Amino acid sequence: MFSLVEAEKANHKVTTLCRTLGVSPSGYYAWRTRKPSSRVRQNEALTELITVIHGHSRTTYGSPRVHAELRLDHGVACSKKRVARLMAAAGLVGCHRRRRFALTRPDRLAPKAPDHVQRDFNAHERNRLWVTDLTYLPLIRGHCYLAVVLDVYSRRVVG
Repeated sequence: MFSLVEAEKANHKVTTLCRTLGVSPSGYYAWRTRKPSSRVRQNEALTELITVIHGHSRTTYGSPRVHAELRLDHGVACSKKRVARLMAAAGLVGCHRRRRFALTRPDRLAPKAPDHVQRDFNAHERNRLWVTDLTYLPLIRGHCYLAVVLDVYSRRVVG
């Protein structure tokens, strides 16, 4: 609110701006000379420590890891949300390990695969019901697909 007064002070009188904003001129001048609150000073010191921790992690730590290191290694008691808020305000972001992209896109016109088990995944004996899963594994040199076949009764890998 007061920063607007600072920006427009060159064009208008302070008393007019304060009246428009519903602030007393004495309150404005008191605000200008007031020292930062203890909470603001604590946040500045905490932000400096967060920046150091983030830098030592080669900018890989996000707010959960920074919070854990603050609590365990430095003995600082603060909330996770406060660390996240201060990191966001300082422009600090951890690295993201996972890439979010679609590997396949379903053909909307293709017929749906039949459901042979009618969504009933209870088996009463071995080798009567198998289920499969396919996953994508990103590697240093390219990628790999992993397919698994499970026997529902024994929960063992069949293939």
